[in-house]
Amino acid sequence: MSRARPPALRGTVVDMASTLQLPVEGEIPSLTGATGWLNSEPLTADSLAGRPVLVEFWTFTCINWLRTLPYVRGWYEKYRDDGLVVLGVHTPEFGVERSVENVRRAADELGVEFPIAVDSDYAIWSAFGNQYWPALYFADSGGRIRHHRFGEGDYEYSEIVIQYLLAEAGAGDISRDLVAVDAQGVEAAADWNDLLSPETYIGYERASNFASPGGVSLDQLREYAVPDALRLNRWALAGDWTVGRQAAVPATPEGRIAHRFHARDLHLVMSPGPDDEPVRFRVLLDGEPPGLDHGVDTDEHGIGTVTEPRLYQLVRQRGAVAERTFEITFLDAGARAYVFTFG
Repeated sequence: MSRARPPALRGTVVDMASTLQLPVEGEIPSLTGATGWLNSEPLTADSLAGRPVLVEFWTFTCINWLRTLPYVRGWYEKYRDDGLVVLGVHTPEFGVERSVENVRRAADELGVEFPIAVDSDYAIWSAFGNQYWPALYFADSGGRIRHHRFGEGDYEYSEIVIQYLLAEAGAGDISRDLVAVDAQGVEAAADWNDLLSPETYIGYERASNFASPGGVSLDQLREYAVPDALRLNRWALAGDWTVGRQAAVPATPEGRIAHRFHARDLHLVMSPGPDDEPVRFRVLLDGEPPGLDHGVDTDEHGIGTVTEPRLYQLVRQRGAVAERTFEITFLDAGARAYVFTFG
């Protein structure tokens, strides 16, 4: 998942709009490789002709995409009547994101009302030559890509590009005000100044900084332990676990993950087991319930439940951001733990 710090903008909105120069970067490729469509009939080059298009690649567990969503949602609501088409291309990172029903549920819960091309076979991703979540491609009414943005940030400039492409297409009376975003929960912008922990994958395919003695046993049930001390950005398992390519699964209740981190927010992508039975968990910070530092998916006692595949916010430090030791204990067996992300 791409992580990008928002750059500083120079000059006023009017200055940038009047001096904007957008080169032609290519053309929107075919969308015929989609494995399904949500919120729309299948879109084609012919159906998009004559309208500017914003294409965003996303996957529903990605924190970087979740933090762009308030802006893309706002642009869709503000400019759709002016002719803008917003198209979300959902290309999965994890196997659990390949399910159309999981994509549909996530879109409904997150208020994604614009058309979605379900790209589970990576056909559209490959046609664009894309490599990032999120990635935004801005095309003019002739289907030519005129700008792109990889990762978070640069929202003001992106919206000016939208206004420019709409005006170029002949739309009149476009408001030059920028959308006002009040992002909450997992959609809130990261605290970049205090973000010292990188995303940390748990499945062995991309895992790093693993600290349990003996390392990882691939696809084998084994007992793990947490060392006496964890250094910053190191993590460990405790109890009986099977570490797979994408996720780790506790075999019995009381399986535990510990992580030493420095960030305002800590998230963990999780899913229930194959039977979709809810899995209860308990979170501790420095050995104590999180209290006011709990995330939106835990209470002050650190109690929460994995009910569906998604990103769970487990910690949000309300005061000064400090280096902390996080622990999650699964009170039931079977949950899948995929990746830690921070904000």
